[in-house]
Amino acid sequence: MTDIKSLKTDIRKQALARRDRLSAAERLEFSDQIKNTFFDLDIAPNVITSAFLPIKSEVDLNALIKELWAQHRDVCLPFMLDKENIEFRAYDEKTELVDNGFGTVAPSAASQTVDPDVMLVPLSAFDETGGRIGYGAGFYDRAIAKLLDADKTPLLIGVAFSCQQVDQVPCEDHDIPLDMILTEDGLIIAD
Repeated sequence: MTDIKSLKTDIRKQALARRDRLSAAERLEFSDQIKNTFFDLDIAPNVITSAFLPIKSEVDLNALIKELWAQHRDVCLPFMLDKENIEFRAYDEKTELVDNGFGTVAPSAASQTVDPDVMLVPLSAFDETGGRIGYGAGFYDRAIAKLLDADKTPLLIGVAFSCQQVDQVPCEDHDIPLDMILTEDGLIIAD
């Protein structure tokens, strides 16, 4: 029997291959549809939303972020502190971005550290129950666990293209399920 880690690796590889086959035009069109669906949600205007900037073939949240700013909403981005931990730093139009490894950029140390109320979570694969496979390093699971340990319960929204959906994500004890998933096909409320 294949162990869970190997199974997740296989699922991740297959889902990312499907995502990589989307054209740049499809990714932009689908990202715009995801943005529109996000703004259909009834999210209070005074919350801090963590987003992410796209790497490789990820959903591009730049237009969504700009719309949040236009609505005077607070945004933050993840910053990798080390090989195991991220924190979230305030992000606005004037924020200096610095290289942060793995092809990412993040707000510099001059940005305030904040705790997000809504988390737009990147992922490799997901299922309809809120199961999520990330990129294998566990950054988001640890960051979410720290927030929960501090009695903060952010709304966890996975963001992906529908081609990344799988029948079932194998879960381990440290895996924290998503509340919902946004795709170009609409919103999936986790079972």
